[in-house]
Amino acid sequence: MSSLSPLTLPGVPETLLAELVRAAAPDRLALVGGAVRDLLLHRVHNDPWRGLPDLDLVVEGTAQAPGDVAPAQRLARRLLQALGPQRLVRCQEHGSFGTVELELRLDTGDLLLDVASARQESYAQPGANPQVRFGSLAADLARRDFTINAMALHLETGAGPTPSLALLDPHDGQGDLARRQLRFLHPASLRDDPSRILRGARYAARLGFSLAPEAAAQLETTLAAWPWPWRPGDPPELAPPALGTRLRMELELLLDRENWRTALAALQRWRALPLLDGALQADRQWRRRLHWAERLELPRPAALVIAAADPLALAERLQLPQRWRRLLTETLALRQQLMDAQLPTTAAPSQWAALLEGPGTSAAAVALLLAWGQGPRRPLLRWWLRWRHLGSEVSAAELIASGVPPGPGLGERLRQLRAERLDRQRI
Repeated sequence: MSSLSPLTLPGVPETLLAELVRAAAPDRLALVGGAVRDLLLHRVHNDPWRGLPDLDLVVEGTAQAPGDVAPAQRLARRLLQALGPQRLVRCQEHGSFGTVELELRLDTGDLLLDVASARQESYAQPGANPQVRFGSLAADLARRDFTINAMALHLETGAGPTPSLALLDPHDGQGDLARRQLRFLHPASLRDDPSRILRGARYAARLGFSLAPEAAAQLETTLAAWPWPWRPGDPPELAPPALGTRLRMELELLLDRENWRTALAALQRWRALPLLDGALQADRQWRRRLHWAERLELPRPAALVIAAADPLALAERLQLPQRWRRLLTETLALRQQLMDAQLPTTAAPSQWAALLEGPGTSAAAVALLLAWGQGPRRPLLRWWLRWRHLGSEVSAAELIASGVPPGPGLGERLRQLRAERLDRQRI
C-alpha cells in the first residue's frame, strides 16, 4: 500500500503519531476502525474526505507480570508524560476493559483518541453483552462488525520522523470498499449482536454502501430463526442488551448523526425493522411523521416509536429516557381523550383549548399527535400555532383595579375572558 505512505491524516500532526509509536513500544500499535476505512476511501477510491473521526488505536501487548496495567493504559500514561499536562483535556480509563479515552488539545484543535488493548470477545448467548478478554490484533479485528471496519494500519518507527505503516486486511475489507458493500465478518454476526444491522444502515446513509448478498441472506435467515431468548410480547425488561439498550444507542446515532431518511429507508428495504417492531416494518408514514417532528422540535426516536404496535413496551425495552416515555404516554392518552370526546372540528376554540389543556396533557403531546397524523388536524394545528398563546386581553392587575377581589373568582374571570377572546378566532 505504498499509495498511503507517508501516513498523513488531516488534522493529525505526524509528530503525534511518532509519539504514539514510542509510547507503545515494545507493544504493537495499530490504527483501526473508521479512520482507516475513510483514509482508504479518500486516498485509494477518491471519495471526499469526510472529516477526521475519533482515532481508534489498538495496542497488542507483550507478556506482562500479573497485576500490571493493560497495554492501553500503559501507552496513555507514557504519552501524557511525553506531551506534558498542557495538552490534556480529559483522560478516562476503563480498567476492566483495558481501554482509555484521551482528549488532547493540539495546535490543530482538540482530538479524541480511543485507545484499546487488543481483545477478543465471546457471547454466552445470542444478543448478550460479550465476554471480553485480552487477545491478539488479529482476534481484535475478527470481533468487529463489517469487513470495511476490520482493517488496521500497523504503525512502526521508520528511518525518518514519520512512522512507517503496513496495512493489515485479513478479511478483504479493501475488496468490499471497492465494491461499496457491507459484509459481516462471520455467519453468526447478527445472531451475536443484531444492533449491527442498524450500524450498517448508518454506513449505508453516510457512505452510500449496500448490503452484500451474503449479508442480506444472513439478515433474512437470522430474523426468520429469531435466535434470541426473548420474543415480541415477552416482558420488555427481559430483552437482551442487543435488542434493548444497544439497539437504542444505534438508533439514536442513526437519527441524530446520519441522514435518517436514507438510513431508515435502508432498514425498511432490508426488512430489518421487526428488530424494533413489526408494525414499523409496515409503516409507510414514518417520513412524514419524522419530518414534522423535526419541524416541531420533537425527539425523533419518540416520533418513530409512537407508531409501534405497543409504543410504551418498545420504549421500555429500548430504555428510552423517562421524559420521552412520559411524552408517549401523554400522546396516547390525549388520542384516547379525543376519540372519547368526539368533539366536532367546528366546536368553539375555547372547547378545544379546554380539551387540549387538561390535566396530564402537554403542548409537546399535541405536537406529537399532529406529527403522527392522529386527531382532527385543523383545530390541533390552530391551537398549536395560535390559540395556546392567547390569554385574557385584560390582566389580573387591571381586574383587581376595577374591583374584582383576588382569589378563585379572579382566576375564573380571567379564564372566562380568555375563552371569549378564543371564540372570536376562526376555526
